[in-house]
Amino acid sequence: MAKRIKAYLQLTKPRITVLVILTTVAGYLFAGGASVLDSRLRYLVAASVLGCSGSAVLNQYLERDFDARMRHTCKRPIPAGLIEPVQALNFGILLVLAGVIVASVKVNLLAAFLILLTAFIYIVIYTPMKRVSWLSTSIGAISGALPPLTGWGAASGAIAPKAWILFLILFLWQHPHFYAIGWMYREDYATGGFKILSVIDSEGRRAFRHILIFTLLLVPVSVLPYVFGLSGIRYGVGSLLLGIMPLVFSVKLFFSRSDSDTRSLFKATLAYLPALMIVMILDSVL
Repeated sequence: MAKRIKAYLQLTKPRITVLVILTTVAGYLFAGGASVLDSRLRYLVAASVLGCSGSAVLNQYLERDFDARMRHTCKRPIPAGLIEPVQALNFGILLVLAGVIVASVKVNLLAAFLILLTAFIYIVIYTPMKRVSWLSTSIGAISGALPPLTGWGAASGAIAPKAWILFLILFLWQHPHFYAIGWMYREDYATGGFKILSVIDSEGRRAFRHILIFTLLLVPVSVLPYVFGLSGIRYGVGSLLLGIMPLVFSVKLFFSRSDSDTRSLFKATLAYLPALMIVMILDSVL
């Protein structure tokens, strides 16, 4: 039983769920949400976790045959035979529907719509597009950038222009992060039949150029919440300091094109976003 529960948890991709929680809470607080103890926020977090987890499960259901071909995904619960495909399908649908229902009843219809939209883009557009075009990364980045808008909409009932700053931060961040993953596992992705940038650009020229461009854009954009009065000086300074790490690794990778520097950049971007969100949240509540 414990092994089966663990397999179901692996299907939900807990690491992504943590990022969704942080970005949703940041959007909620920036929009004027009462506090981190607000009951509406608790329901919003629950609904977002359900929707995000369900999307992750359905993504693995759709890609189960491709995951089985790749070394870094062949041990996932479905290709490993720990969970039957139909069970994963039912589980994923149930989670997404539960998230939308909880948001509709306990938060508001805008939040419910954005949770559903996030799942739709991720499952219906992004997942199959990875086998068609390298632009899938940008489509997936749209889905991944919606949680702060969901938080904002939950708190205010509308999406103000300033909310798109948070969307843009998330959108930009995902490009160097996922291009790094794509390059680390480029041979695997080619075997799996994915048409991501690292597969169609085997020398990495475009991939490393895109990584550098998006990281260069991310650093000044991450300061915009302070510039437009959404946050205080503590966040402004913190965002600049945090931006140094991925920027240094991006520049280094652009010239070295080494696998070790790619992995370093991946780790830097992985640490950067949650750290930035925590600084955002702390700046809002302290």
